[in-house]
Amino acid sequence: MTTSHYIPATDMTKLTRAAPYAMSILLLPLAWACAVMGGWTVILLPVFTWYLFVALDFAVGLDPDNADPETDDDDLFWYRAITIAWAPLQFITLFGMIWYVAPAEHLGTLEKLVLFFGVGAITGTVGINYAHELMHQRSKLERWCADALLAMVLYSHFRSEHMLVHHRYVGTPRDTVTARMGESFYRFYPRVLKESLISAWRAEKDMLARKDLPWSDLSNPFFKYWALQGTFLVLAFALGGWAGLGLFLLQAGVAVWQLELVNYIEHYGLTRKHLGEGKYEHVHPRHSWNATHRASNWLLINLQRHSDHHYKPDRRFPVLQNHTEADAPQLPYGYPVMTMAAMVPRVWKRVMHPRVRAWRDMYYPEITDWSAYNKATNPRPR
Repeated sequence: MTTSHYIPATDMTKLTRAAPYAMSILLLPLAWACAVMGGWTVILLPVFTWYLFVALDFAVGLDPDNADPETDDDDLFWYRAITIAWAPLQFITLFGMIWYVAPAEHLGTLEKLVLFFGVGAITGTVGINYAHELMHQRSKLERWCADALLAMVLYSHFRSEHMLVHHRYVGTPRDTVTARMGESFYRFYPRVLKESLISAWRAEKDMLARKDLPWSDLSNPFFKYWALQGTFLVLAFALGGWAGLGLFLLQAGVAVWQLELVNYIEHYGLTRKHLGEGKYEHVHPRHSWNATHRASNWLLINLQRHSDHHYKPDRRFPVLQNHTEADAPQLPYGYPVMTMAAMVPRVWKRVMHPRVRAWRDMYYPEITDWSAYNKATNPRPR
């Protein structure tokens, strides 16, 4: 059994403790090296982004340690610097590579496509994840960086949907990204692409209506979303022509696929109890799947400590607490392995359905009919 240790705030100021979370930055020079060298090297980006950290998970094991949750932001300088720095670094790499790769004669069409598939693995696995961390912060700079990162993958509405809908309604029929028991990823994905956009728009429109403002008011963030996304589309075309625009769209599609794969596994089958008349129990750590695998948490800046993120959404990633199996359900492997399993429904169900059933028996033995939860047909929350 892995022993947990307490990390005092004074230790969190050390660069050496934050450094492992910066490993993702090494993927950016690798992307450039693949673009310059071409050939078989173009497959290295997804290989390193996914499989390297899988191997590291098995090598370095679990990380049950918890930092002082009251650690001041000033003591987290290096952690904050990593997430803020990623936005300009991704911008330079993404658009620099479009400018370089689109007309490159030493790269064939297939090489370019595989290369930008790998770029999408980076902008999705790392970029959107960093955007998720940054959008939860109060700093205008950090929120602006989050918007820029999301616009680079044409998924700006994720901020509205995540902040206004997902956190409030997770585990209920109103949360589109809570994957239903028995729902394969191939059913989940098209449903979420459609419903999350509609949900985000309605949430912002309703918020404006409560202020007696129309949806067309310029404070509607969708105007900023459209402006940023349009700017990046025009920039991609200006730098690489139609080929550059196509490569930009390819990486954006891969990035969104990566995001929704993670969304799929984070709450699969975990629903909040309906208390009657559209009222649901409060969110608890047990309503998210956790993984305490050390290396994949370096890559994903502790996203796998998802129970604590929903329990305390304003906590920065270095101080997210690890919840053990006594308080929250645990995944057998880190997200990189579990997302691969999610792409094979038979494997996914074989791994996850016994765990979901055990979770239901543990927390809700009084519920004997789960059909309404499985189909999300319970009353929508008030």
